[in-house]
Amino acid sequence: MSIYDKLAALNIQLPPLAVPAAAYVPFVRTGNLVFLSGHIAKKEGHPWVGQLGRNMTTEQGREAARAVAIDLLGTLHAAVEDLNKIHRIVKVLSLVNSTPDFVEHHLVTNGCSELIGQVFGAKGAHARSAFGVAQLPMGACVEIELIAQLA
Repeated sequence: MSIYDKLAALNIQLPPLAVPAAAYVPFVRTGNLVFLSGHIAKKEGHPWVGQLGRNMTTEQGREAARAVAIDLLGTLHAAVEDLNKIHRIVKVLSLVNSTPDFVEHHLVTNGCSELIGQVFGAKGAHARSAFGVAQLPMGACVEIELIAQLA
């Protein structure tokens, strides 16, 4: 089953490449690696604003991280033109806007990691870091970046 068949089965339509909000590019290809810039969580086209441990639950954060994963896949598609060319997802780095006492960053980030696994199967197994931060651009609740390897 192709990656696009899996996306269709999950009822996921890839978004177009987003315009960067500052002085950076959405992705860089070097050799057989593709580095995707951080993508913030969006809800209905606007930054998904909130802070885990204050006004968002872990489950809401997980949903936000899943939404980021969909945007990341859209950017990855724009970078490589065919997601079936991906050899593996190498690394995911997740930043979670959270209170100092929030300790479930890893569970929030699972929203992204689990979707990547559903879409890419064994090729989606990746190294990962998840951090809590005091704030993110535009008040977003989650920001995630990704590194992928081309076949």
